Amino acid sequence: MITKDITIEDLVNDYPFSVKYLSKQGIRCIACGEPIWGTLEEAAQEKGFDDEKINFFVDELNNMNTPNS
Repeated sequence: MITKDITIEDLVNDYPFSVKYLSKQGIRCIACGEPIWGTLEEAAQEKGFDDEKINFFVDELNNMNTPNS
């Protein structure tokens, strides 16, 4: 399960689809080759997103990770 406390490294390694999704949201440096340290929450905050939007990202990512029934 993806949380706002997941490290960027774990997010990219465990949920590769997240890179494209977050890039579309404006968090592009995940795939740019420059290392990002910290958590999903920290990366989103650095791009100016508030807690409500960060929680939205987490929910969307988890929904994308759930297979359709």
